[in-house]
Amino acid sequence: MSSLPRHVTSSTMLRPVRWTRSSRSTGMNNCVETARPHTGPWAGQVAVRDSKNTPGPALLFTQESWEQFVTALR
Repeated sequence: MSSLPRHVTSSTMLRPVRWTRSSRSTGMNNCVETARPHTGPWAGQVAVRDSKNTPGPALLFTQESWEQFVTALR
């Protein structure tokens, strides 16, 4: 998995994916959105983007890394 890029320069490269906002979002575009690509070179990873810049870059995490990050936030 280390040979895969850790980001994409535009989240539009990850089509087709369904972006999901945080359940704690206030609707003011001040949160992050996540998606889980099911096809292509990023399949099985978690993509994260800024809701204020939806066509902008996205960071990519392994499922395990993302779960550890979210757990640490709690």
